[in-house]
Amino acid sequence: MGKIKIAKRGATGGDSVQRPTALAEQIIGDKTVKGSTRTKDRKRNDDDDEFVGDKLSRKILTQARLQQEELQQEVGIGKHKKKIKKAVSLGAGPSETQHDSDSETEFKPEDYEAIEVDEEDERALAMFMSAQAPTQRTLADIIQEKITEKQTEIRSEIDDNASLEVKDLDDRVVAMYRGVRDILTKYRSGPLPKALKIVPHLANWEQVLYLTEPEQWSAAAMYQVTRIFASNLNAKMAQRFFNLVLYPRIRDDIAEYKRLNFHLYMAVRKSLFKPAAFFKGILLPLCESGTCTLREAIIVASILGKNSVPMLHSAAALLKIAEMSYTGANSIFLRTLLDKKYALPYRVIDAVVFHFLGFRSEQRELPVLWHQSLLTFVQRYKEDISSEQKEGLMDLLRIQQHPGITPEIRRELIRSKCRDAETAPSQAMED
Repeated sequence: MGKIKIAKRGATGGDSVQRPTALAEQIIGDKTVKGSTRTKDRKRNDDDDEFVGDKLSRKILTQARLQQEELQQEVGIGKHKKKIKKAVSLGAGPSETQHDSDSETEFKPEDYEAIEVDEEDERALAMFMSAQAPTQRTLADIIQEKITEKQTEIRSEIDDNASLEVKDLDDRVVAMYRGVRDILTKYRSGPLPKALKIVPHLANWEQVLYLTEPEQWSAAAMYQVTRIFASNLNAKMAQRFFNLVLYPRIRDDIAEYKRLNFHLYMAVRKSLFKPAAFFKGILLPLCESGTCTLREAIIVASILGKNSVPMLHSAAALLKIAEMSYTGANSIFLRTLLDKKYALPYRVIDAVVFHFLGFRSEQRELPVLWHQSLLTFVQRYKEDISSEQKEGLMDLLRIQQHPGITPEIRRELIRSKCRDAETAPSQAMED
C-alpha cells in the first residue's frame, strides 16, 4: 500500500489529520445521521414571522359563526335552511334560483328572451291566414260532449249494464279534486298534492282532470303538471293532454300578454320529451288552425330550434307541413326544421320541393319568410335535389323574386351538383 497523504496547512493551524478507521466503524458511521456543523446565517424579515395563533383563530371563527347566525335569524331563514329541497324554483323572488335536476340544468334563463315582431311581417302573414278557422276545442268541450253522448245513449239503450266511458265519480273523489283545483289555481312553488300524481294512471284521467279546471291553473302549476304527464303518459295520451290543455293555454297567454309566460315556455319545452305528442298535439294543430300569428310561430319555433329532436319525428313533421295549405307560420317552422341539418330521406326533400314549386301560380306577394325558408332549403339540401327539380326551382325564381334573397338562391343552385349528376357520365359511357 502507498503512503497516506497528509494535507498540509499553513503555520496558522488547521484541521487535524484524518487517519484511517476500521471497516466496521465506517459501516456503522454510514448508517447513522450526523449533524451538520455548518451554520447558516440568513436574514429573515420580521413580517414573515407574524402568524395568527391557534387561540386567536378559534376566537375569530367563533365570532364569525355567531354573526352569521344572528344575520340568519334577522332574515328569517334560521333553522329552516336545512329543509330547503333542490327543486325547481317557480317563484318570482330573486332568491329562488334552483333548477330541475332532470333536464333543466342545461337551460339558461337568458335563453328565454322577449320576442320582437315586425309589424310589416305580421301584416304580410295575416294575408295568408284562413278566413274560416276551425273552432278551438278544449278539455271541457271534450268532456261535455262525452257526457251528452252518454246521456243520449243511456236513454236509448235498454241494457243498463252497458259500459260507460264517463263514469259516475264518488262525491268524496269530487270533493278531493275540487280541493286540488283550489291549490293549482294559487300554486307558485313547492310540492304538489299526491292526488294529482296518480291522475295519469287512471283510466278516466280526462274526467278527473276536468274536475281541477285546467283553464284556471297558474302558469307554474301548468308547468309542473306537464312534467308529470309527459313522464307518465304514453305518446298517444300525452298528445291529448298537450292538445286539450297545454295548446289552448299557450295561445291564450300569447294573445293576452303578447309574450309567453316563462313557466309555460318551460312547459312547452318539457313537452318536447315526447316528440310525437308535441308535433301532433301542438305544432301541427297550430299550422292547421290557419290562425297562427307571427308571434306564436316565432315563440314555438324558438323552443323547437333550441332543443334536439329525433330525425324521424322532424322528417315526418316536415312532410306533413309541406303538404298543408300554406300559411305564413309554415315557412317559419319549415325554416327551423331545415336549419337542424338532418340527413333527410329523398321523399321528404321531394315533398319540400313540390311545396315551393306550388307557388309558381301564386298571384299574391309572398312574405320575406317564404323567401328565407327557400334559401335555407337550397343552402342545406341543394345537392340532394334532382336536375328536373333544380330546373323547376330556377323557373320559380323568375316568377317569385326578392331583390336581396333571390340572387343568393340562384347562386346556390348554379354552383350545386344534383344528386343524379353522378350517374349521368356513367350512362353516357355505356351508350
